[in-house]
Amino acid sequence: MFSATFPVTVKDFKDRYLQKPYIINLMDELTLKGITQYYAFVEERQKVHCLNTLFSKDHRNRVFHDFRNGACRNLVCTDLFTRGIDIQAVNVVINFDFPKNSETYLHRVGRSGRFGHLGLAVNLITYEDRFNLYRIEQELGTEIKQIPPHIDQAIYCR
Repeated sequence: MFSATFPVTVKDFKDRYLQKPYIINLMDELTLKGITQYYAFVEERQKVHCLNTLFSKDHRNRVFHDFRNGACRNLVCTDLFTRGIDIQAVNVVINFDFPKNSETYLHRVGRSGRFGHLGLAVNLITYEDRFNLYRIEQELGTEIKQIPPHIDQAIYCR
């Protein structure tokens, strides 16, 4: 059995169905080193309104195509796009939908700091997300700070 990530569901499956499995778990080696992390409180209806107002489905498809081809270096994703994307040039990740667990957070945000590059993560947080924010900070031993009025490019671009 192979898994790119090792969430609790995979661990439970392994424990239940496999006898004496050999485990190589690279999740323990993933890190948030070099990634500056911020959060901004928003209301859920504000997020949906922004997405629907700014981007039609055709426009979203064109932006993703341009991103894949390297014509654009910024991409905002929800869970629909976070799995299966492997693009090395990402230096900014915006979590439109805040992850519910630390594995997903690490998988998403870790895209911005790959291969020793600096990265920036901006998390849009609703009132309901505040407990997940705290839990993820505790589980990953990291601090996600409130977004400042100005973000210096030097923290995510060399």
